[in-house]
Amino acid sequence: MATKPGILSDWPWHSIGNFKYALVVPGAVYSTYSYITAAEDEKNLFMFLVLPFLFFRLLHYQLWITVSRYRTAQGSNRILDKSLDFDQVDRERSWDDQIVLNGILFYAAGIVLKDQFNMPLFKADGTIITLLLHWGPAEFLYYWLHRSLHHHYLYARYHSHHHSSIVTEPNTSFVHPFAEVLSYYFLLLIPILSSIYIGKASIIGVFTYVTVVDFLNNMGHCNFEFMPQWLFTIFPPLKYIVYTPSFHSLHHTQFRSNYSLFCPFYDYVYGTVDSHTDTLYETSSKREAVSPDVVHLTHLTTPDSIYHLPLGFPSLSSKPQASKWYLLFMWPVTLWSLLLTWIHGHAFISERNAFKKLKLQSWVVPKYNMQYFSKWQRGTISKLIGEAIVDADKKGAKVLSLGLLNQNEEFSRNVELYMKKNPQLKIKVVDGSSLIAAIVLNSIPKDKTQVVLRGRISKEACLLVQALCQKGIQVVILEEDEYNKLLKFDNNLQKNLVLSKKYDVKVWLVGDGLTDKDQKKAPKGTIFIPFSIFPPKKVRKDCYYHTTPAMEAPKALENMHSCEDWLPRRVISASRVAGIIHGEEGWEVNECGGTTFSIDKVWNASLEHGFRPVPISA
Repeated sequence: MATKPGILSDWPWHSIGNFKYALVVPGAVYSTYSYITAAEDEKNLFMFLVLPFLFFRLLHYQLWITVSRYRTAQGSNRILDKSLDFDQVDRERSWDDQIVLNGILFYAAGIVLKDQFNMPLFKADGTIITLLLHWGPAEFLYYWLHRSLHHHYLYARYHSHHHSSIVTEPNTSFVHPFAEVLSYYFLLLIPILSSIYIGKASIIGVFTYVTVVDFLNNMGHCNFEFMPQWLFTIFPPLKYIVYTPSFHSLHHTQFRSNYSLFCPFYDYVYGTVDSHTDTLYETSSKREAVSPDVVHLTHLTTPDSIYHLPLGFPSLSSKPQASKWYLLFMWPVTLWSLLLTWIHGHAFISERNAFKKLKLQSWVVPKYNMQYFSKWQRGTISKLIGEAIVDADKKGAKVLSLGLLNQNEEFSRNVELYMKKNPQLKIKVVDGSSLIAAIVLNSIPKDKTQVVLRGRISKEACLLVQALCQKGIQVVILEEDEYNKLLKFDNNLQKNLVLSKKYDVKVWLVGDGLTDKDQKKAPKGTIFIPFSIFPPKKVRKDCYYHTTPAMEAPKALENMHSCEDWLPRRVISASRVAGIIHGEEGWEVNECGGTTFSIDKVWNASLEHGFRPVPISA
């Protein structure tokens, strides 16, 4: 909210959340029914197309959000290096309010001014007049309205809400108090209503005008320079007609300059152009992609996980991943993304972070869980992981950490073989197994001397059992084949390894393969602590479930505005932490396949760098 919220700051539908979309349903039903039942010469095509146009606007905004986040993560032409955070994402969750308002206004005007809004499909002169009216009176009036909103009285009550975002994204563009948006709409309606009044309005003309406004609004709030230098070389006066993202970025960092909406002409006329405008534009235009120090390699999980990426929907990526019923209606997009990721044969950048002096990036292998479990896809996936390692090495990365199923034993062994076959690679690969064992080990309550281990015997399980037995903690194994596998790993475990069918122990360390039947055998109040990659299904309401191995990130880890899979905010997986720690400490070792690292060493280093264990919640 603004510093001192004024009247009409809140949107009227603020309290109903996403049900606000229901407000356009009556208008959509009325216009569709009228179009279908009306005589051929009375059909109002404009009103009928309003709903598809609103969907187009939502898609247009989302494309800009995705492109902007991708480009800023990549680093080329980036303007500001400052961080986004969860507070900004939450504040900007209402970016689509103005699209709902747009629908309500179009439907209301179309019903009240029925004849005037029954316009032809296209009039070239009307479209040109609409755009000229914007670059004339609308831009002029906006300039002075914007300057007045920077007066301390109006700024504190309204405009300060928008300026809370220093580093802007496309969804920042229309995040304003309700009263402020009404004033903007009053100005933006001048070209539309004027063209209607003189009889020159057309459907394509109106929709084109709104689309141009959206395009420039989104572009100007990107944190990368979009406008190429050759445009201004060919036509130098363009700098007075259309602004650039760096031009508007200065308005968000300096506040008292660059007031224009899209046309800098009025800033030049009234002497409010920031003196750094040209310099920032040139610097941003020449900026090259970032060379990361540490790369975290993850992958897609479920088909819906594409929406939970930082490049997806901010409202979903900023919360732990969970299924949403309304994503069922997105099935055409989901199917398209499945086909695209199936075809796309290269890991792509999803997120950038910074930790102290380290530059961090998350890369996504375009494959899903179901493909990782498919035998005929394993060769392709191993190839993708190998290519990602080579790409990261070429970019100068010191460490690549394997996340999710990339760290699964089969793929981790393949990576180990790949690194041995390519000794020229300087990069080190870490699967985080030692830190996973350390996190689980330190999650066990201090007064416990006995634990149950259940689930598939993995590399992490072997390291964990070995560390527990060395500390004198008894590990109860419920299946004989699992017991024998652990003894084969280390015969010295026999002293504290117990094969038993008793289920009275209240601390269970669980891995993949834990069944509902297993969970029901645990006593009431049992703490389930996963050492698995994926969280176990929560069957028991009378027990406690810990997160998968992860740690809370310190404040030094910057640009945290998305959740990692199902983990809470500012909690990151053990493998990702391990990569950061290896990069920070400069450890020149691989940890993958059969190679392990010191549990105590990586744990103590993690704590020294500010990472903290995640408390077990009820």
